[in-house]
Amino acid sequence: MASIIPFLGESVFDPDTTKAMGDAFDAACGHLGGRGQPLLVKEIVAERIIEAARRGEHDPQRLCQKALDALGLNRLQG
Repeated sequence: MASIIPFLGESVFDPDTTKAMGDAFDAACGHLGGRGQPLLVKEIVAERIIEAARRGEHDPQRLCQKALDALGLNRLQG
């Protein structure tokens, strides 16, 4: 399971938001195939999730979608 924690740097979020961001990060990485993604791709995903959370988004699905949008993936595929 992937973790967003290493990408937080000095950012501090409450436990519920941190969990939502972690869930979103895991989902986004899973959608991208999980393994074998370059660190840069994971950094972009994490940055977009963190940025959206700072702006008040705390829903894991929407956080995930914002990260995928940043990579040009406009829709989650079920």
